[in-house]
Amino acid sequence: MTAEPGAGQTILVVDDERAIRRALEVTLTKAGYAVETAGDAADTLTKAAITPPDLVILDLMLPDADGAEVCKQLRDWLTAPILLVSAVGDEADKIRALDAGADDYLTKPFGIGELLARVRALLRRSTGTAAGQQVIVVGALSVDLAHRIVNAGDGEIHLTPIEFNLLKELAVAAGRPLTHTMLLRAVWGPGYAGEVQLLRTHMGRLRDKLEANGVPRASIETLTGVGYRLREPAA
Repeated sequence: MTAEPGAGQTILVVDDERAIRRALEVTLTKAGYAVETAGDAADTLTKAAITPPDLVILDLMLPDADGAEVCKQLRDWLTAPILLVSAVGDEADKIRALDAGADDYLTKPFGIGELLARVRALLRRSTGTAAGQQVIVVGALSVDLAHRIVNAGDGEIHLTPIEFNLLKELAVAAGRPLTHTMLLRAVWGPGYAGEVQLLRTHMGRLRDKLEANGVPRASIETLTGVGYRLREPAA
């Protein structure tokens, strides 16, 4: 797969509204992507199985199934990024989609520029995922996974094991949103899945240490009611 955005990459657009499917198909085709479309869950699963796409844009509300459930079924075998879109801005729906395996979400209505930026970012991450890297760099922040060392512009940042594990999960996700439940299960274990205040307390301490060493607090973005993601703040 070439590194140039759009070159030779296939996107499967799933939406039950024909007009939206057509609009996205035209926009993505102009951006250089090959586009397949589907209007329901059954067609989505069939087309994805016959020709696995490089990315799926999946509407949360489908006539024959819930989009989060379709996402979960795709995740059983498809490694390509999945971008969930929905007219419903309910945080519970976003959490459900992310827990089902979605890589990101957009709430309708959204701008074409924002959609294309999300698509480019997801495809970049899928072709160079951070999961296999020993050292992950985000802006001025460097996370050495093998040696459990974190450095920034002002030198090494000394973190507790919990703080490092939180940062590691965010870094390996490579900008993908992680829900509260995902982080709690990964760092503390399944018995802590509901301890959101515990997570917020440790995340606050982690941000304090990063900020004290020259890393902006905004590097760890809060997704209100959903979770967190690590990103490089805009200049």
